[in-house]
Amino acid sequence: MAGGTSRTPIAGVAALAGAVIAVVLGLLTVGAQASARPDGLPVAVTVPDGAPPQLRAAADRVAGQGGDALSWRITSPAEGRRMLEDKDVYGVLELAPGQVGVVVSGAVNPSGTQVVQQALTGAGQAVASAMAQAAPGNAAAAVRVETLHPATPAGRVAPLAVSVVTWIGSLAAGALLVVLAQRTGRRIRPGMRLAQVAGTTVLVTGVATGFIALWDSSLPLGWDVLGWILLTTAAFAALQGALLRLLGLRAMAVLAPLYLLAPNVAGQVPELLNPAYRVLLWSWTPFRFSTEGTRSLVQGVPGAPDVATGAGVLGALLVAGLVVLLWPSRTTRTAAASGAAGASSELQPAR
Repeated sequence: MAGGTSRTPIAGVAALAGAVIAVVLGLLTVGAQASARPDGLPVAVTVPDGAPPQLRAAADRVAGQGGDALSWRITSPAEGRRMLEDKDVYGVLELAPGQVGVVVSGAVNPSGTQVVQQALTGAGQAVASAMAQAAPGNAAAAVRVETLHPATPAGRVAPLAVSVVTWIGSLAAGALLVVLAQRTGRRIRPGMRLAQVAGTTVLVTGVATGFIALWDSSLPLGWDVLGWILLTTAAFAALQGALLRLLGLRAMAVLAPLYLLAPNVAGQVPELLNPAYRVLLWSWTPFRFSTEGTRSLVQGVPGAPDVATGAGVLGALLVAGLVVLLWPSRTTRTAAASGAAGASSELQPAR
């Protein structure tokens, strides 16, 4: 009877813990997608210089549509394409006499491109119909769709997949080092931590690039792509290693759930996320920096701003992680101070 009574609180605690974990993971994962809706997606409508007033009026009408879902900018065709290259906009609606076109880019996150292409195509068809009505006898022009840096299915998946593979691979290596050290009773010295980070960086980078080549051999794997994946893996391994040193295996309670954020938060453009997810999760998760940088490099846009931004963030994570990993422990500093004091006393002349 006593044994049965003692088991009841344990069972209740276990059930409550499961419910709490379900709430947290549900909010962090499927909640991001379930609450997704367009909110201020940046797009552009362009009109060439010297266009007739009717065309400019059509651009103004288009820019006034879309409600809160789209954020329009009216500009020139050349500037619109430059903004698309820099990812300042996710799509461009090009208006010209007798022509209506939609321009998107494979270097932009596919989640944003898909929504924007549908919206711009619908707006373009409305403009083409209005043009046809203004010129009796002319059929409505078809809306052409042009994709800059077209992405293959593997090209759309690979950037996020690289972030997932490098995070999981480096996390497994870091956690295994702690487990093996505890089981063998060995103390993990800074040199061992550095060797683990270096080895993980090389091997996991090889795994990630091997997957890219396996999925689509046409995707570029130049030194810029390899260097980026190397930086991503090194930053992840150093960050995880630092937390594992500070918290031990308890760090897995933080590091493991972060993996679940990758396909649900970093896989979306921020304008599709609920504002709470945008501020609390997307704004700082390291996956978005690695993913978008990989996407730009794989799609042949090395000068995209997200590459420079991502390099700065990943570099800072790498440096901070290495500082924590290599910082001497209190035991090491005490031993070094004792050794120095002993050596000093031995050098004192005998009295």
